[in-house]
Amino acid sequence: MSTSLRAALAGLALICAPALLLASSPTFWTVSTQADFLKGDVEDLSIDSDGRLLLGPVSTRLAETSTPFLWAIAQAEDGTVYAGTGNEGRVLKVTPAGKVSTFFDAGELEAHALALARNGHLYVGTSPDGRIYDVAPDGTSQVYFDPDDKYIWSLAVDRDGALYAATGDKGAIYKITSSGKGARFYKTSATNVVTLAFDREANLLAGTESPGRLYRIDREGKGFVLLDSAFKELHAIRVGNDGTIYAAAFSATSGGEDRPADHVTTPPPTDRPPIPNVSTEITSIAIVDTSGVSASAAAPQPEPRRSAKGAIFRVRPDGLWDTVWESPDDSPFDLLIEADGALLVGTGADGKLFRVAGDPARATLLTRASARQITALLRGRDGRVIAATSNPGRIFALSSERATRGQYESDIRDAGTVATWGIIQWRTTSNQGTVELSSRSGNTATPDETWSPWSKAYTAAAGEPIASPKARYLQWRAVLKADRGGSPVLTSVTAAYLPRNLRPDVSSITVHPPGAVFQRPFSTGELEIAGFEDNTSDGRKAAEAEASTPPGVIAASPALGRRVYQKGLQTFVWQADDENDDRLQYDVYYRREGETEWKALHKGLWDPIFVWDTTSVPDGTYFVKVAASDAPSNSPGTALVGELESTGFDIDNTPPRIDLPPAGASGSNSTIQFSVTDAQSAVERVEYSLDASRWRVVYPVDGIPDSVREEFQIVVDEPAAAGVVIIRATDAMNNVATAAADIRK
Repeated sequence: MSTSLRAALAGLALICAPALLLASSPTFWTVSTQADFLKGDVEDLSIDSDGRLLLGPVSTRLAETSTPFLWAIAQAEDGTVYAGTGNEGRVLKVTPAGKVSTFFDAGELEAHALALARNGHLYVGTSPDGRIYDVAPDGTSQVYFDPDDKYIWSLAVDRDGALYAATGDKGAIYKITSSGKGARFYKTSATNVVTLAFDREANLLAGTESPGRLYRIDREGKGFVLLDSAFKELHAIRVGNDGTIYAAAFSATSGGEDRPADHVTTPPPTDRPPIPNVSTEITSIAIVDTSGVSASAAAPQPEPRRSAKGAIFRVRPDGLWDTVWESPDDSPFDLLIEADGALLVGTGADGKLFRVAGDPARATLLTRASARQITALLRGRDGRVIAATSNPGRIFALSSERATRGQYESDIRDAGTVATWGIIQWRTTSNQGTVELSSRSGNTATPDETWSPWSKAYTAAAGEPIASPKARYLQWRAVLKADRGGSPVLTSVTAAYLPRNLRPDVSSITVHPPGAVFQRPFSTGELEIAGFEDNTSDGRKAAEAEASTPPGVIAASPALGRRVYQKGLQTFVWQADDENDDRLQYDVYYRREGETEWKALHKGLWDPIFVWDTTSVPDGTYFVKVAASDAPSNSPGTALVGELESTGFDIDNTPPRIDLPPAGASGSNSTIQFSVTDAQSAVERVEYSLDASRWRVVYPVDGIPDSVREEFQIVVDEPAAAGVVIIRATDAMNNVATAAADIRK
């Protein structure tokens, strides 16, 4: 017997084990697309656009810092990396040997912008109370430029050595000469100028926030909008060798994706604002305070198409632009242009680094940083890609060499309840290495010490029983190892499981007013009543007794048509759910008040509606019970039934009785005294008509028609005190009785 056949039989035996009440059909959890694989965590692995998992570039951690935010990085001629930090306003120095030290400590909270000067000095832009510092290689510093603006977001040095500063919250750009004298170079209509770069003709390029626009500004300070995007912010600009401009844009919302974020906000009018909590994360450096924004800047922007969270725009040298890449889940913070024209895009809020290439462009996940955001990228002098992260603040380098080992941990699969695991199988398309899979399970949504340990490595790719214990949650891990310089390629993983069968839940029963029925939707010709399964002796049209709900679909609430009235019919509609998504079938029972035995009213209903012809039972107070069974989707030994009883309701098909004694004359008036009695429901309305005239309402002697017996009195005026008085009594169930009384002078 082959190994794969033995594994399949073992998996079948495991599925059929009767230890738990199981659904009859297994569920197959398959991970096979890029979107599927991106839900998990990778280490030294890449995920290409075809949904293949393979060994990625080698990632080396250069620095581990105690700061939560790294905003900007720059590299000196000797390979030293400088990093501007948040919440502490420091600039860190990372030597090629990996030694980390504080190079400069500003008086402000944030060091958002760095730029290398020609003389080897470092320009540092800080926020709030925006200042620009000139820091010498030995760490000594001086204030280089101190504008009135609150934020310094970006710095750029032109070919002549002049420094340009992007500021907020007035959307101004300053030009500072080598002597440290600066003046406003250009004023945008935006709240903040976030990023700066130069094109091939040495024109200044500026990306703004609120609104997200791309400006081109010539040497004389004349501006031109190249791109007016639908996004809130253009966060990074890069220029290719052919003059093509690429801009990263996003529209992150305040608060982040899954927990609150501390944005850099306009400080209160104090000497120094309080330090934000360093345990939170960033999603944007957009400004919340928009006081002083011009009317045009405050105008609402259209939503990005398809609700994209971020995008990369491409502006050709002739000014035509298009969208190269967009993502509904990731916000691009920075990008690099590769020699072949591909783009490297660092994103948040899951710390993904994508490679975007091709026409149309397709994205490959190169790596995922062990941080929430990749905030800055640069090409190192040794050819490696250097990246800075936030939450937490780290610096790592990515080389062009392929890793020899990589690991992938899948997303957590929630079976909904305790499940019995079946087999796990996987597929590969390359023999250049090995793929090892293992699994673990637990009953908490996040793996912790209560979860089972990782199982031994599975060896049969065609299918092997999952060794992890029965639980609600499952996770698998794949380890890829290279062989002969290549990489194994994992294309899909499938895990089978049977959730424990859960009892159906009938959550509510609606008892409609007596006689209220509903026309079947899309009925043709004669009236077809929804939920009415039986023909009646009075010729009323019954609905076809076929199931109107498609197989495999739970009818949570029936589609009802026009409401009509049919004497003697009682409509019941209920809500039923099944957490296993099993198909449900319904039985309806009834009992009279005071009885204990339930009698079957109708069995085998598919739709959650039933109409009862109540003329077939005596008057009285009744209850119905709906029993929902998941037997259509389960074996007889595992099917479960959920039940619910309705509130009491009255059945009354007998008209009230009018007790009418002989009428007597009293003076000039004629008086009729009578009583109305009903065996089941309250006397609701009594009317009379004299000699076929209009109906007139008469109220009980006690003034309130609220009981099964009421006394009435009709006084007829003298001019009309001759003829016949017709009395009509109606009970609460719309049963009507009439009687006639003679009036004589």
